Amino acid sequence: MPEILFQPSGRRVTVPAGTGLLDAARTAGIDTESPCGGKGTCGKCIVRIATGEVDSQSLGVLAPGAVSDGYVLACRTRVLDEPLTVEIPEQIGRAGGKFSDSSADARLVRHELLPQRWHYDPLAVKCYLEVPEPEAEGGLSDLDRVVRALLQQWGKAEVRVTLPVLRRLATALRAEAGRITTTLVRESGCLHLIAVEAGDTTVRHFGIAVDVGTTTIAVQLVYLPLAEIVAVRSDYNDQISCGLDVISRINYARRPDRLEDLRRRVLDTVNRLILQVCESHDVNPHEISNAILSGNTVMTHLLLGLNPEHIRIAPYTPTLHETPFLNAGDVGLQINPESWVAFSPCVGSYVGGDITAGVLCTDLATDTEAVSLFIDIGTNGEIVVGNRDFLITCACSAGPAFEGGGIGCGMRAALGAIEGVEVDPETGQADWRTIGNVKPKGICGSGMISLLAGLFSTGWIDAAGKFDRSRPSPIIHCVGRRATYTLVAASESDSGQALLISETDIENIIRAKAAIYSACALLVKQVGLNFTDLAHVYIAGGFGRFLDLDQATTLGLIPDLPRERFQYIGNSSLMGSYIVLVSQEYRQLQLELARRMTYVELSTDPTYMDQYTGALFIPHTDPERFPTVRARLTGER
Repeated sequence: MPEILFQPSGRRVTVPAGTGLLDAARTAGIDTESPCGGKGTCGKCIVRIATGEVDSQSLGVLAPGAVSDGYVLACRTRVLDEPLTVEIPEQIGRAGGKFSDSSADARLVRHELLPQRWHYDPLAVKCYLEVPEPEAEGGLSDLDRVVRALLQQWGKAEVRVTLPVLRRLATALRAEAGRITTTLVRESGCLHLIAVEAGDTTVRHFGIAVDVGTTTIAVQLVYLPLAEIVAVRSDYNDQISCGLDVISRINYARRPDRLEDLRRRVLDTVNRLILQVCESHDVNPHEISNAILSGNTVMTHLLLGLNPEHIRIAPYTPTLHETPFLNAGDVGLQINPESWVAFSPCVGSYVGGDITAGVLCTDLATDTEAVSLFIDIGTNGEIVVGNRDFLITCACSAGPAFEGGGIGCGMRAALGAIEGVEVDPETGQADWRTIGNVKPKGICGSGMISLLAGLFSTGWIDAAGKFDRSRPSPIIHCVGRRATYTLVAASESDSGQALLISETDIENIIRAKAAIYSACALLVKQVGLNFTDLAHVYIAGGFGRFLDLDQATTLGLIPDLPRERFQYIGNSSLMGSYIVLVSQEYRQLQLELARRMTYVELSTDPTYMDQYTGALFIPHTDPERFPTVRARLTGER
């Protein structure tokens, strides 16, 4: 049995492999906070794996940056058969923020978010057969006998088989006297035989759901007999070094060798994560016979090695919207090479499969008259508005500001990032908190939202994001026409250098929020409605998961609506991929939704710039759009 060392207490405990880490900690006499009862919804039992490997399902509840730094939720982590060193950070359970999460995202690793009428029906199934042994005068080949056995069970008219499967057929049939397990992909009037194994291996059946993000890639391993998510891993997309956003990667891919470089990088990331989820549960990657991948239009093209150049050039035409079923070996996925691989359908140049997967997690995919708004906030902002009668969608370029890009001391949401700020009304001084309660290394997107909302609410910046130079403050320094704000003194930062916020940094955030808000406003206006007509506003994406609604409204990023209308749905691309993986019914629904969506190209809409210009102030040039912000500020100032 593995031994676990808990630091800094130095306590040791020996437990069986498979024991929950929270239970192991309590066995060692360590009182780890878990007010949700170990359901993974409160985010209080965060620990760091210093040495050793564990099986953890913390991704989607913890931020990818935290997971990559070794942080896990003890209640969602099980011990493997190897020694561990576990660090329990002081007060980290009380830190909140990026390591914790709303209950909505915790639901994404359970079945509560699945549509109520979902029907389990994966693309590939396993079928056990007892095939009669050959007879001297029978005249039937091995394949003939297998086909007969299949048709007796399935009643299909045709069975198709690939050459690699044929090469294994004779050996598999004779290994256990005709007892074999076939893996089948069912198509109308046809069975595709993609694997054959000796004996009964029906309990060894797995699939993967993949979110192919521009910044982060996530992979779920799903045990198909129970439709159970058994492991999740994520990592930064290896393409990042070739460009932070899709436009820079399109530019990089102009040469064939660079396009191949990008294809290899994203596949390396996906395959690395597949191997990790498989190793965590002793699964052979060749036991994976189902794969669903969802990504934006550019990422889908790059993964398939398709030239993305025409996506960014008028009339903005991608090579394809709907990808036909492809062979895993041809795609480059390191699973059963004969497996069929499905990609979530794209809608337009910048509204891709991640959005059509995400919409499956909302009321937009149901038979309802209520109109809802879906917002996926990231480097690009993708928006969908509609109901059962119509769906209209668009994408806007928010830039990397929400992920720390374009900010002098910006960083992604990882250990040491400032994630929340309170501004002293009298001095302008910031009381900040970091992810992990450690010395600050920089500030992430949600930290910038918090800071700017605080500075604006206390009057230290105006609606244009300019500092009030008439109020003396030791942390605001003016140089010519520009001013900087000392967020963290050099003595308090991780690097020993002061963390400064410039008015240019503020302008970058204002431009990013204006892009999101104005795109939402334009879509809602185009269908003849107001924001107040919306029944729900779904906020998706890694950054959106950690938005403070009051602060985001103060800044003018989201519409000013009652808070109960908002719902965080986290990585809806990954959960939508899972839904499609386990239900062909929802694969068909996804295709229908994508075909129904009307794609609006903002760059050709003359009214978009009017909306955008109006949103380039905090919260907006029209104060009537943000009545609660106006009322709150009137009472405070």
